Amino acid sequence: MTEARLPTIDLARDPAPQLPAVDRALRDAGFLLVSGHGVDPALPSAIRESARAFFRLPAAAKAPYAVRVGGRGWLGPGAEANGYAEGTATPPDLKESLSFAAEEPTGDPAVDAEWFLPNVWPAEVPELRPLVEAYLARMKALADRVLDLLGTALGEERDFFTRHTGHPTFGFNINWYPARERTGPPEPGQFRIGPHTDFGTVTLLDRQAGKGGLQVFSDAGGWQDAPHDPAALTVNIGDLMAGWTGGRWRSGRHRVLPPPADAPAEELMSLVYFYECTPGTTIHGIESHRYLRAQLDAIAAHTTDAPTATG
Repeated sequence: MTEARLPTIDLARDPAPQLPAVDRALRDAGFLLVSGHGVDPALPSAIRESARAFFRLPAAAKAPYAVRVGGRGWLGPGAEANGYAEGTATPPDLKESLSFAAEEPTGDPAVDAEWFLPNVWPAEVPELRPLVEAYLARMKALADRVLDLLGTALGEERDFFTRHTGHPTFGFNINWYPARERTGPPEPGQFRIGPHTDFGTVTLLDRQAGKGGLQVFSDAGGWQDAPHDPAALTVNIGDLMAGWTGGRWRSGRHRVLPPPADAPAEELMSLVYFYECTPGTTIHGIESHRYLRAQLDAIAAHTTDAPTATG
């Protein structure tokens, strides 16, 4: 499998000379890399260490935190089948997740009850909460920096997007991709995450390289391995952003390969920050959060052994 050619945009440099590369990358695959982001690598490393301790607990210890897609807690084996978001039928994804989201209330009871509920923090790993909260603050600031860059790359005012992120929703998943030794052989058509596009504006991904890793799709190259730079974050745009640009930029289609047969002990962990916008934002006639809810429901609708929601 060949490696996709994605540009690395240095956020610490003058953005102007880099804007054509941003536009080309988002027209082609909807993906790019960003360096100069200022996130201390010790922080995601500490999050992985703490989250790994949780994921390796017995299933009975994790069960009290089980939720369905869109909830705050543990998404266990079988909870998601992401391919259904694009209409691709796949077996359930071979992963587990700890899922968090925006929780600062807006004051609108109906909005808060759906989108700004309190997060759930596993008591077994008390150190995880301050780590994740610090990381989320950095990701919020970084997501707005990226959106300002994209507004400029689109030829609009710098705040073309961020004027709609005054009180945004977001999701944050710590995705654990267990080793093949744990999952067993994948079923036909089964992935760690099935092929899909994300639903929001931008996704900021801190990922690990591996044989069963991320692939991105473009018309020119088909499915290709995503390049990995340990000093950079992977950024892709989602459906809301593609719609916002009238289709000029494409929502980045991607998948995560199944655990490889020739590396049965490989396990990976990704930190995935899904950024959206303020509830009530309408994009080309589509109410953003009605769309988001429909897509979240879609990826859970066809799993048969998803855990029962607890909140």
